Amino acid sequence: MRIGMPLSYSGGFREAAAVIGEFEAAGLDVVFVPEAWSFDAVSQLGFLAARTTTLRLAAGILNVYSRTPALLAMTAAGLDHVSGGRFTLGLGASGPQVVEGFHGVPYTAPLTRTREVVETCRREWRDRRIPLMLAALGPKNVALAAELFEAWEPIFYLPERAADAFGGPLADGAARRDASLEPLDVVADTHLLVTEDADAAERALRRVRRHLALYIGGMGARGRNFYNDLAVRYGFAEEAAEVQDAYLAGRPQQAAAALPEALVRGVSLVGPQGYVAERVAAFRAAGATTLNATPLGEDHAARLASLTTLRELAG
Repeated sequence: MRIGMPLSYSGGFREAAAVIGEFEAAGLDVVFVPEAWSFDAVSQLGFLAARTTTLRLAAGILNVYSRTPALLAMTAAGLDHVSGGRFTLGLGASGPQVVEGFHGVPYTAPLTRTREVVETCRREWRDRRIPLMLAALGPKNVALAAELFEAWEPIFYLPERAADAFGGPLADGAARRDASLEPLDVVADTHLLVTEDADAAERALRRVRRHLALYIGGMGARGRNFYNDLAVRYGFAEEAAEVQDAYLAGRPQQAAAALPEALVRGVSLVGPQGYVAERVAAFRAAGATTLNATPLGEDHAARLASLTTLRELAG
């Protein structure tokens, strides 16, 4: 399995970039640079291209609306060039809050828009092949990933329920997949802390709870929250409704507390090394080929140690 890591720059981008070489040396395969409401990802990816040598660099993700398809193709070609062929263009429809609320453009026809971007990129990249990754949760978008993309990124990947939530759409898309494409790389997002300290593990799991509550409870209005829909498909319909009710009523702590333990622990890699090894095996058995792990250590040394251990466990 490959090991990925989202770039966390809440403490400062230059500070995060300064230590990325240590993660690269520890066996990190790919770093994903997010883009939502703060800095753009493109300038940061270019900076990282100059600071790394073997690490793959991925946009995680660029939405398909705020840049034209041609500009996305040009941007990816430029990043692929300056990184020496190490770039992956991660795309996603995002959601109405980001696309309409922040960028001020209509959130319409996501499947059609995504297909247009793929067609434009591959037409413009006549002399190169840049991997495309789609972040997708809904059945039609998941099928599109399996049909057209080199990689698929599902957020909140719960191995024990993944086949029920995603198996049908993946099979539908794979049936239309071009034979020239390699097998789909399944990039499973997760959170990571390898520790024998039960208190530290519990603190980390509280962070996972808050993260899940934000998305399942507050990332979208009722009926337009794709993360809440996923929790329902995982079999947690009552809990998902309770989380959303509490979050939208301004009670985020109650929302976090309402999340089922099976979901919080199931989507994360937090605990002693033996337990994390079991969970890595579960992710592998469920089809994950890349673990995109957010380290939850309370300092850089702990985060680096956890990732080093994960590299060993993943083989």
